[in-house]
Amino acid sequence: MRTTKALIALGVASSLLALTACSGTTSSSSGGKVDLTVWTGFTGGDRPGYEQIVKDFNASHPNITVTMTVQPWDTIQQKLPSAWLTGQGPDIAAPSSDPNAIAQYVKTNSVLPLTATGDGDDKINVSKLAPGTVKEFTYNDKLYAIPANFATLSLYYNKKAFAAAGIAAAPTTLAEFQDDAKKLTLEQGQKQYGLVLADNQTIQMWPVLQWLAGGDIVNDKNCSVVQTTAGQNSLKQWSDLVVNDKISPVGLTGAQADSVFSAGKAAMEINGPWAAAGYKAAGIDLGIATIPVGVSGKVTLGSTAPLAVSAKTKHPQEAQEFLAYWTSKSVQQKFSLLTGFPPLRTDLSDDAKLKADPTVSVFASQVPDARLYLPHVPNATQVDANGYVPLIGQITRGQSVDSATQSAAKTIDGLTGCSGQ
Repeated sequence: MRTTKALIALGVASSLLALTACSGTTSSSSGGKVDLTVWTGFTGGDRPGYEQIVKDFNASHPNITVTMTVQPWDTIQQKLPSAWLTGQGPDIAAPSSDPNAIAQYVKTNSVLPLTATGDGDDKINVSKLAPGTVKEFTYNDKLYAIPANFATLSLYYNKKAFAAAGIAAAPTTLAEFQDDAKKLTLEQGQKQYGLVLADNQTIQMWPVLQWLAGGDIVNDKNCSVVQTTAGQNSLKQWSDLVVNDKISPVGLTGAQADSVFSAGKAAMEINGPWAAAGYKAAGIDLGIATIPVGVSGKVTLGSTAPLAVSAKTKHPQEAQEFLAYWTSKSVQQKFSLLTGFPPLRTDLSDDAKLKADPTVSVFASQVPDARLYLPHVPNATQVDANGYVPLIGQITRGQSVDSATQSAAKTIDGLTGCSGQ
């Protein structure tokens, strides 16, 4: 599973500037041709999809050449802040895998407000982008980034384990989900967990469980609601299943949870599209289904990374033209079919070609119902690491939900700056 990255540190050693490309300040080459550079951290299985976007763009735009450099996220987070401040960085970059990181670049006036929005293939179709992403990248009524990608979480299940338990299909409701998790937990013989849940160093799945059960983490004022009746009830339903019914091991990282499912020792797991190939390669009789419907309807977690333009680029028009191309309908359809990842647009959830792919179709169908984790919440990374992750660790190890949530609420409110409901 993917991990949640820390927000970008603004202080960077000046020696790093020597390693930084100077494309952001380079003039156009002869003949009016524009060269654009892009930095991303997409080193995973979806990397070929991004490289194809660049290749196709260059082929269809003879006057613009885009060169994309792929490097680890940590490297980008070290180099980019100072590079963009001094005009030494790339024209375009995905600054972090954490969408909240764009806020730091807005504060330092390092990113360009995007104006090439509207309808048509040459514009950024903001009305068609995955829900929450436009708001996430908007500050003071200005859009500063687009979603570089959008992944939804789905329910992976072991068909063999389901058949052995006499369960005909994946659960479709919250009640079925919880009942199946208990039925599929086997203590005798070869031990099997009904559902494997990671609670640290992972893309978050516990918020999905809370949302299904009617709870949340913070409200629209960034004040904690884990300690409210709804918040406690949503957590207690699942912590009781872990503590009392032993449906999941405790304290796992995302990678460890993946290993449990890959070994056939868990019947279900919530995960993103990047996991499918590995599970199939491990020999799992794999089924993928949408997240069961919760008390308030359909919901799952959506994850994204920002793609932004340097405020000091000499080619703002061409850079935004590239962003418009990146997010266009035909490009996103091709990207999804190539990588197995869902498109970042809502108008492809019923696309015939995507629906024909049994893996892509599940993830793509959930794009309109996905929610981001802690969007626009101040100090979101610390809220997760110091407030939410410890809370889940405590209640799954037997601490009372009431005491754990009261303590977590104080931590969360202190980090977000909430001064009251």
